[in-house]
Amino acid sequence: LSGSPLSSGINAEYGNTRVYCGHEYTAQNLKFAKHVEPHNTDILAMIEEVTKKRKAGEPTIPTTIGLEKKINPFMRVKEDAVQKFAGNTDPVEVMRIIREAKDHFRG
Repeated sequence: LSGSPLSSGINAEYGNTRVYCGHEYTAQNLKFAKHVEPHNTDILAMIEEVTKKRKAGEPTIPTTIGLEKKINPFMRVKEDAVQKFAGNTDPVEVMRIIREAKDHFRG
């Protein structure tokens, strides 16, 4: 769902739905999420959890839609902090701007 405009329309009823991605990108994705929302406590807590899991050789997946809606900027395009980062309030434009920022992110 990363980068998909439909991601902001996922209903709360899907919060417990598990998400299995094909690659272990969680740590890198969280670095970008922190870049977008440096004060998001859910992101900061997840960075700690992921760091511990990776040091122990454990996978960081699956995740859930509910968690992604708290930490994934592509699912948070209507949130003030993400819109502030993008310098725009239109969710489609915010999506475009953060997608472009992610494409160039080297954090």
